[in-house]
Amino acid sequence: MMRRMSKFRQQALLAGCVLTALLTAAGLFVTDHGINPHVWLIVLALAFLGLLAVLDPWVKRRHNAELSSDEHLDAACRALAVGLQAQWNEEVRSRGLTDPDVLDLHWTAPELDVSDEPDAPPGRSDAVVGAFTRQINRRMVVLGEAGTGKTTVAMLLTCGLLDRYDGGMVPVLLPLSTWNPAVEDIRTWLTRRLYEDHPALRNTELYGSYAGDLLVEQHLVLPVLDGLDDIPGHQRADALTRITKAFGNRPLVLTCRTAEYEQTVHLVGPLPGADVVELAPLDLDEVAGYLRASADSVGAARWEPVFIHLREEPDGRLADALSTPLTMWLASMVYADNEAEPTELLDRGRFPDARAISDHLCDELVSRAFGNRAFAHHAGATQVWPRDRARRFLEFLAHEMRDRGIRELAWWELRRSVGSTWLALLGALVLGAIGGFGVGWLMAYSITPSLAPITGLVAGIAVGAAALTASQERKIKPRLGIWRSLLLVPGVLGLAAGLVFGALYGLSAGLVVGLGCAVAVALRFALSSSAELQQASSPQWTMARDRIAVWTGSLVLAVVFGSAAALVFGPGQTGMVGLGLASGLMLGFALAVLHLRWWWFTVARIWLALRGKLPWELMVFLEDARKLGVLCRAGACYQFRHGLVQDRLAEHEVTTRSAGQVLRSPFSAKATSEQ
Repeated sequence: MMRRMSKFRQQALLAGCVLTALLTAAGLFVTDHGINPHVWLIVLALAFLGLLAVLDPWVKRRHNAELSSDEHLDAACRALAVGLQAQWNEEVRSRGLTDPDVLDLHWTAPELDVSDEPDAPPGRSDAVVGAFTRQINRRMVVLGEAGTGKTTVAMLLTCGLLDRYDGGMVPVLLPLSTWNPAVEDIRTWLTRRLYEDHPALRNTELYGSYAGDLLVEQHLVLPVLDGLDDIPGHQRADALTRITKAFGNRPLVLTCRTAEYEQTVHLVGPLPGADVVELAPLDLDEVAGYLRASADSVGAARWEPVFIHLREEPDGRLADALSTPLTMWLASMVYADNEAEPTELLDRGRFPDARAISDHLCDELVSRAFGNRAFAHHAGATQVWPRDRARRFLEFLAHEMRDRGIRELAWWELRRSVGSTWLALLGALVLGAIGGFGVGWLMAYSITPSLAPITGLVAGIAVGAAALTASQERKIKPRLGIWRSLLLVPGVLGLAAGLVFGALYGLSAGLVVGLGCAVAVALRFALSSSAELQQASSPQWTMARDRIAVWTGSLVLAVVFGSAAALVFGPGQTGMVGLGLASGLMLGFALAVLHLRWWWFTVARIWLALRGKLPWELMVFLEDARKLGVLCRAGACYQFRHGLVQDRLAEHEVTTRSAGQVLRSPFSAKATSEQ
C-alpha cells in the first residue's frame, strides 16, 4: 500500500503540473470571451498550491527526514528482491539457461552436503542453491578456469535464492571489476552500486533516508561478488583482506579463477568460514551430445570426425579447448550453419593449442553473428548490421573497457570516452545556442526588437554557463527537511518571481511567471526520483526515465515560460502566444536536460558517431548484439558474453591501431565475467 500511494502521489503531481501549464496557456486564448485573466490565473494558482498541499509529505510530517526504520528497510528489501528476481530471471531466459537440453555444469565440493537435493544430482550447478542454504555460515567461493561457468553459477545461485526469498538478506550479484580497493572501501562501493542500479532507494518517503547505506550497514544485502581475478594482481591480496574485514563471518559468495585465488590465499589466507566449490571440466561425451543436439542432421554429421578425434585424443588440445562451457557454446554458435566446417579445428597448423582454438571461436562469433540476414531474423534483431562495421564498433568498446579495467558497459558512462572538458564544452555550446536562439527569436518580434541580439547572447551565455556547471558529476544525496516540501519551496520561489515580474509588467505577467516557476520546481521534484524499486532494471528502462523527464519538462516549461513571455513582451498580440510557446520549448529543453545523464550521453554518442567510432543508433546496436549472442545484460548495463570475447576484440583493436588507425580517449563501461 505504501508503494502504491507514493507512486500515485508522484503521478498526481506530474499530472497536476502538466494540467496547470495547459490551463495557464488556455487562459490567454479565452480572455476575449469575457473571462477576466486575473481571476483565472489567481484561481489557478490557488488550486495548484492546494494540490501541492494535499500531496506534500513534509507538510503532513510523515517520515520527515528520519533515518530508515525497520519497517522502511523491510519494505526496501522485499521490493528490491522482486526487482532483482525479475531482472535475473529474464537474463537467465535470454541466455538459454532454462532450455530443457541445457548442459549442466560439473562441480566438486567435498565439504558441501547435497544429499537432500533429490532433483539435483551431486556435482551439478542446480544443486548449489540447496547446498548453500544448508551451510551454517553461508559462505562460498566458486573457483574454475576461464570459461568454466563461474558467473553462470553465481547468477543461478542468485536467482535461486531470490526465488526462495521470504525476508532477510537480499542476494545482490555485482562484478568486482568495478571496484578499486585502493580508493574505495568495499562497503562504500557496494552502497554506491545499490544507488546506481536502484535509484528508487533514494525515495525517502517510501524507505526513509539513507536506505541503501543502512541495507549494507545492517547486513541486509548478501553480496555475490563475481570475479576477484578481474582485480589487478597487485591489488588482489588487499582486496580479499578488505572483503574479509568488511563482512566478517556474514554470508558471502565470491568467484575467482583457480590459480589467481590460490596465489592470493598463499599471501593472505583463505576466506574464513567459506566452503570452496570448484568447477570441473565437462565430460566429452556430454559435449558431443550437446553439439549434436544443437545442429540439424546435416550439421551433426559434419561434427562426427571431430567426435572421433576427441575419443582418440581425450587429453589433446581440442578436447582441452572444448571441455569448458564457453568454448563448447561458442562452437555450437559458430558452426550452426552449413557455411562453416567444424573439421577445420583438426588442423594442427592453424590451431596448435587450446588457446588458438578459443581465440578462433571468439573471432568467428562476431563474424557469424553480424552480416547474416537469416541469423539476424531468427534472433529477432532489428536490422542486419554490416560485419566489418559491427566488429569495428565492438573492438572500440572492448579496447576502451580494457583500458579502464572494467567489464560493464553503462550507457551513462559513455561521456567518459569524450573527455570531461571536451564534453562539457560541446554540451554547453549546443544548449547555449538553443536557449539563446529561443530568447533572441522571441525578442526579435517583441516591443523591443533592437534588444534581441544582446538578449539572446546573454541568455545563451547564461545557459552555457549553467551547462558547464551541470556537466560535473556529483554524488546525489537525499534532500531532507524543508527542501522536501512540495508546498513551501515552489510557493516561495514562485511568489518571489511573481512579485518581481508583477512590479515590472503587471499582475497577469507576475501571476504567469510565478505560477510557471512553481510548476517548474514541483515538476523537478516529481521527476527527480523513481518509485519503481520493484521494476526490473535494464538499459532501456533507465534511459526511458531520463527521456520522459526531458520531454515532459520541456513541454511544461515551454507552455509556462512561453505564456509568460507572450504576456511580458507582446501583450495584446495573439501571435506572440504561439511564438512564446515555440521559444519556450527551446529554452525549456535547454533547462530540462542540464542535470540529466541522457543529455551528456547524447552529446558523447553523436560526437563518437561523427568520428565513426560508434553507430548512430548505439542502443539499438547494443540490444541487437545482445540478441545475437555477443553481449548480455546485467541490470542497467551491458556486458560482453564473456571476458575472453572482450579481451580478444580489444587485442584486434590494438592491432588495427598499430596499423595506422589512431584511436583516442578511454571509455568507461562495464562487461561480464564468466559465462
